[in-house]
Order: sequence, then C-alpha cells, then structure tokens
Amino acid sequence: MDSNKVIGEKIKTLREDKKISVDELAERSGLAVEQIERIENNIDIPALAPLVKIARVLGVRLGTFLDDQDETGPVVCRKREAQDTISFSNNATRSRKHMEYHSLSKSKTDRHMEPFIIDVRPTEDSDFILSSHEGEEFIMVMDGVLEISYGKHTYLLEEGDSIYYDSIVPHHVHAHEGLTARILAVVYTPV
Repeated sequence: MDSNKVIGEKIKTLREDKKISVDELAERSGLAVEQIERIENNIDIPALAPLVKIARVLGVRLGTFLDDQDETGPVVCRKREAQDTISFSNNATRSRKHMEYHSLSKSKTDRHMEPFIIDVRPTEDSDFILSSHEGEEFIMVMDGVLEISYGKHTYLLEEGDSIYYDSIVPHHVHAHEGLTARILAVVYTPV
C-alpha cells in the first residue's frame, strides 16, 4: 500500500477509535477542519508540523503514522529499503511537495526519534511559510546546499555541515537557489 495513503487512514482510524470528531481534532490541534478532512481523505499529505500536532491530540507518537511493522528489537535499514519515499507537503493547504522522505526506521515500534534521508528539491517559492512543532531536529547535509529559515535568522549549510535546533521556533528547510540537496534528518517529538 502507498505510504502516503496509510497516513490519512491511520489518522482517521485513531481519531474514530478515540471518539474524537473532525471538528474537535481541528480545534485541539489548531488546524482547519478542511485541512484535517483533506489529510484523512489522502488529498493532502501533511507536513511534519501539522502531523506532530495531530499526534499530540491523538496521544500517539509521530512514528505511529509511519510504522510499517512491529519490530521491538534493533532495526537495520538496508540502502535499497531506504529508497521507498514518503512525501509530506510543506503546507497541506497549498500542497507544496518539495521534499521526499526516506524513513530509516519505519519498522521500529516505540521509537522516539524519526530518522530520514530527505531529498530536497528546488522550489520557485520564495515566500516560505515557517512552521513549528514540539521537539528537536538534527540535520546534516549529505549533498548540495541547504537553506534553513529559523526564527529571524537564515542559515546556509553545505555538504558535511549540520544543525541541531528546537522545533518550537518557526522554521523552514529548503534547497538553496534552485539546487537539489540531500540531507540526513532526525526529528524528535515528545509523546
């Protein structure tokens, strides 16, 4: 099954199991009702920030939406397995999909970190919408040049550079000046 479709279905199932209406989920997460409906119906794939907000309201880990299997021991992700992509839009209401995520741990249950290899494609957008969510992020540039808008600052990271930041500060990650970048990112969100 397409990983992108599983996310919407899991959210809807969890919401219904917990007897939470779409209106209540929207109110408690700070998202629009339309946005929740579009996510649940697999019209839009949410960015990490709205996904974290939904996870908090539903009382689950972020990884719950990405889990593939129930492995409690160590998980080895082979290079060929990391080729499967999960796409999140940058902003679900505008459906920008400039990043493809390759999960490195989707079969590990009870994890608190989400490691990804992310292909960051160029975008013509220059009016980036910053997002925030609870937790922390670590990013290391593997190839290309990455630009990160973080609060009132902008950071350029080249191959081999890394950054670790609090995700609660509004931020946006994008390729620099129309070039493609590839990064290793680890996202931590408290349950």
